[in-house]
Amino acid sequence: MYYVYILESLKDKSLYIGSTNDLHRRLSQHNSGQSRHTNQHRPYKRIAYIALPTKEDAERYEQYLKSGYGRKTINKMLQTYFAQIAANVERHSTKQ
Repeated sequence: MYYVYILESLKDKSLYIGSTNDLHRRLSQHNSGQSRHTNQHRPYKRIAYIALPTKEDAERYEQYLKSGYGRKTINKMLQTYFAQIAANVERHSTKQ
């Protein structure tokens, strides 16, 4: 089984999209600085993933999610999550 995953930076809330056959190992690699693409934005938490039967399918879906339409799909799929994050940020900023 292969996975396409979405990570959120706890540092700056940026998103990273990748694919792997081992979700736990890959998250550990991102958080330990072993990936040059994510090193500047760590630590990360996984906010979504999807399992696909082949590596080719996973890579194709990863590329789709990195496209403009794919980003729109992510925003639509996770709109409640992003709204909760925004509400928490607003709530914290009004307390100060």
